[in-house]
This record gives sequence, structure tokens and C-alpha cells, in this order.
Amino acid sequence: MSDTDKALLVLEDGRVFTGTTYGAVGQALGEAVFSTGMSGYQETLTDPSYHGQIVVATAPQIGNTGWNHEDAESRGDKIWVAGYAVRDPSPRASNWRATGTLDAELERQGVVGIAGIDTRAVVRHLRSRGSMKAGLFSGPALAGLDELLDRVRNQPGMLGSNLAGEVSTDVTYVVEPEEQQRFTVAAIDLGIKTNTPRNFARRGIRSHVLPASTTFDQIADLKPDGVFLSNGPGDPATADHIVGVTREVLGAGIPLFGICFGNQILGRALGRSTYKMVFGHRGINVPVIDHQTGAVAITAQNHGFALEGEAGERFDTPFGEAVVSHTCANDGVVEGIKLVSGRAFSVQYHPEAAAGPHDANYLFDQFIDLMAGDK
Repeated sequence: MSDTDKALLVLEDGRVFTGTTYGAVGQALGEAVFSTGMSGYQETLTDPSYHGQIVVATAPQIGNTGWNHEDAESRGDKIWVAGYAVRDPSPRASNWRATGTLDAELERQGVVGIAGIDTRAVVRHLRSRGSMKAGLFSGPALAGLDELLDRVRNQPGMLGSNLAGEVSTDVTYVVEPEEQQRFTVAAIDLGIKTNTPRNFARRGIRSHVLPASTTFDQIADLKPDGVFLSNGPGDPATADHIVGVTREVLGAGIPLFGICFGNQILGRALGRSTYKMVFGHRGINVPVIDHQTGAVAITAQNHGFALEGEAGERFDTPFGEAVVSHTCANDGVVEGIKLVSGRAFSVQYHPEAAAGPHDANYLFDQFIDLMAGDK
């Protein structure tokens, strides 16, 4: 292998994986995580929740269907991952919707990748040691191992990172309903995926997508029927502003629905604390138990932080009694929380499921029922 083609994945603990360049050439720093999804790599790469992370794909072949202008989950098709590590990239796109190859799109957007490494070995390492700081290096960014390790170790960690504002929209925009308007929702963009307002639009909801810096007064001016807290990246313990806004929403009695980062925000607004998981949940095959019905849903997830709590736990809040409504069947991690009154609820997974299963899509209808009952 020539130095022109050589690429390195360097982990914080000194483990090094050698492969070839993929996408852009240069340096990428971030937290190394793995995603178990067997499909949907374009949705993963464009999910703002992956901001600041080097994603390792567990699926051995990546890029088969190329890149298109329909499946991106961010406005402008922006790739949010810090870097991408794959085992066996497809040299050509084989799909009628493809507008180009994944390799070319990574290069166009300046996203550094690595190919040809044993991704199963990387995943086993992260699965036992936990997600950690990492770096991808190729071309002029290559240097001696000691220097590369210094670059990796001296970067900011994910714990304590305040990233939602970096991925949020700068200006308010509106997504109109596809049919006659039934309700208006104020959707706080903490890293929202495009399929979320699309799910609202299908149900006759006009979505006002608002920046993460939005105040309660700005929300109230819209006179919304409900408030939505989106997914997003970073440490929820740093999101004091939106937690405060959420408390004002709860105090005003406005129906509220949150997903992923939004679940952690609602939890914090109700007085719960959060913690950083060892390696997180990232994939489209995570089983979740609804403790009210006993039903198990297979869900799409992407989170490295979680709420403290146990299955079925009830606790008092300034807004009434609340309960831990959902937990992960694999490890007991909190996957949902709600007020017993039904005025607010949230889940840690992604009911918009792009990509992923549609078991949890009914939650959008549950939110509509809540707003309809309020009217």
C-alpha cells in the first residue's frame, strides 16, 4: 500500500487500524461509535445526531445503492458525521435512483473516511472498551503515531459537549400539511430529521420548525396546538436553555411530544438526571418494551446518553406524577417517559424510522389524539 492510499483509524487507547482512503483525504476527529443498521447508510450519514462522531458501519458492504437526493435526513443533504469507517465499499452505485456514488459524495462534502479495515474487530473493541475519542488520518494528515495520538486525545470529549445549537436551523421555517390542516405544532430543532415534519405533514399538521435558541414567548406567539422536541447530538446536561423552555411549556399545559434528545430534555425538565452510556444504542433493530401494554417494538435508535430510571418507576414532578414508560429489552435503559396525566410524553428511539422499522410510527397519531383531546 502506498502512502497515497494509506489511511489510519487511531483510537484514544492506542489501538490503530490501517486501511485505504475513502471519501475525502485529510484528518477527522470525533468520538468513535458503531451503528448496527444493515441498511440506510445515507440516512445515518445525514442524521444531525451523529455530529461529532466517527461512525463505524457493522454492515460489511457499504455504498451499493450509491447516493441520491431523496433519502437525506438533513436539509441540503448535508453529511453530519465527523468521519466514516467501512470494510468493503462498493466501487459502483447500483440503484435507479442513484445520482452518484457514496465515495464521490463523501469527497464532495469533505468527509474523511477509511475502507478495508476489519470493522468487526473495531466494533468488538468499542463494545468492550466503550465509545472513545478517535481520529481518521490520510494524505498530508499522516504523521508518527505519538503525534496522531496527541491529536486524538487532546480533542474535546462528548461528555459536556453542547452541540444542538451547531446543528439547529438558524431561522424558522414552515412545513405545510399535505392535506387540510388540523393542527399547528412548534417543532424545536435540536437536530431534527426531515422525515419528522414529513410525518406531521401527512397527518394534516403544519410544523413551525424553530431554532434551538427559541424562547417560550416565541413559541406562545404561534399559539401552537402542541410542542415537539426533536432528536439531536451532544450531552443533554448542557442544554439548560431548552430544558427551561420545556418547563415553561409544561407549566402552560401545552401538549408535548419528544424523541431521542427530546426525551432526555423532557426527563431533565421533570427532574431526572442523565448519564453517558458505555457505547450507546445505534442501529435499526433495538427492542423496546412499553410497560403499559407489554408490547415490544423493534426501533431505530441513535443515542449515547440516557435518563436515569427503572422500568415502571413513578415519581413526583412540579407538573404532576410521571412514570418511566418504556425501557430497552436488551439492557434496561430508559426508552420513554411521560406524565401520568398524558399531557407530555417522549421516547428515546426514532418513530420517524428513517431508516428503520415502523413499529413506533403510531406515536405521531398518539400526539394527534393528545392535541385533539386538548381542543
